[in-house]
Amino acid sequence: MENIALIESFSEFKDDKLIDRVTLMAILEDVFRNALKKKYGSDDNFDIIINPDKGDMEIWRNRVVVADGEVEDENQQIALSEARKIEPDFEVGEDVSEEVKLIDLGRRAILALRQNLISKIHEHDNTNLYKQFKDLIGEIYTAEVHHVRPRVVILVDDEGNEIVLPKEKQIPSDFFRKGDNVRGIIESVELKGNKPQIIMSRTADKFLEKLFEQEIPEVFDGLIMIKKVVRIPGEKAKVAVDSYDDRIDPVGACVGMKGSRIHGIVRELGNENIDVINYTNNIQLYITRALSPAKVSSVKIDEEKKRAEVFLKLEEVSKAIGRGGHNIKLAGLLTGYELDVIREGSAIEEDDVELTEFSDEIDGWVIDEFAKIGLDTARSILNQDVADLVRRTDLEEETILEVIKILKEEFED
Repeated sequence: MENIALIESFSEFKDDKLIDRVTLMAILEDVFRNALKKKYGSDDNFDIIINPDKGDMEIWRNRVVVADGEVEDENQQIALSEARKIEPDFEVGEDVSEEVKLIDLGRRAILALRQNLISKIHEHDNTNLYKQFKDLIGEIYTAEVHHVRPRVVILVDDEGNEIVLPKEKQIPSDFFRKGDNVRGIIESVELKGNKPQIIMSRTADKFLEKLFEQEIPEVFDGLIMIKKVVRIPGEKAKVAVDSYDDRIDPVGACVGMKGSRIHGIVRELGNENIDVINYTNNIQLYITRALSPAKVSSVKIDEEKKRAEVFLKLEEVSKAIGRGGHNIKLAGLLTGYELDVIREGSAIEEDDVELTEFSDEIDGWVIDEFAKIGLDTARSILNQDVADLVRRTDLEEETILEVIKILKEEFED
């Protein structure tokens, strides 16, 4: 009964760890054999009988009977007089099976055995957890906020598994409180020692793609394909979609009536502006669509350099560039081409000067920042409001004021 009682106490792990009884018994046998090796030097002559249905077990030691005084290995042999205490009719050369009680192993051994059991079960859990979440990489997962730290949010799922959402994997506008439900994709599973660390991301392009699958039935059913997704998390995204069925308008199906279908996705992503465009193999048309909402006049392609000159009317330039250069950057990522914006028919005024003429006084990267928002001449910058330039570029106000000073001096001279 001692064995059964102890096994029953160990089997509490079955409920706590959601481990099946058969697996628990296999772990138990392994743990007990290790204990026997430590106690007797070998477990080769021991039989461990486990009943997974009843949750009980027996340990039997098998020894050979030898004459008194001739015992050379106490684990493998038993003296005749000792054997006859078990059964009075034993003779030399016969096999003796004797049940070993756990109590015979000693209190310390039992405590060590229990600790070893806990370690083995945790190891089993971690292996299963690693495999489980490896299969979920790239899939949407929901978990509850358990703890908010400056550089990371710790989440816990319904099974009590811990999931990590690092700061850099959060959308800039994300704000979480304990108890909030958070959706993201499982981006990676890493082994830290023996424990798996599960990383969630809300900034990955894949997260937006999976949200489309969840929220739009035609995407889920495969009637509409997501060809490519590019994002600046929390700011803007572009999604290229296509359909094998000409009767389906992929953009209309994704956006929905008055944006009804895409609204939930936008809200999930902190009001990220999402442009859905029709994919096409016609690269000129693809670039034109990618630069939406700007209306492109024409596109000149250089296939070898993967560059394209995009010609637009003056009033369309700022739309093509977008706030902070986001629109043109995403259009380039979506199409795989480096895009150069050229103002259509924009002959430089007689008293205007191209910004590149000031490369001796103004750093090239500063000139590039202005070019990103369609400002490539001196007067095009001088005609802008300083506060607006700070908002639309990645330049400091002090840098912009210095550039304006240089440009004004040119015209004063």
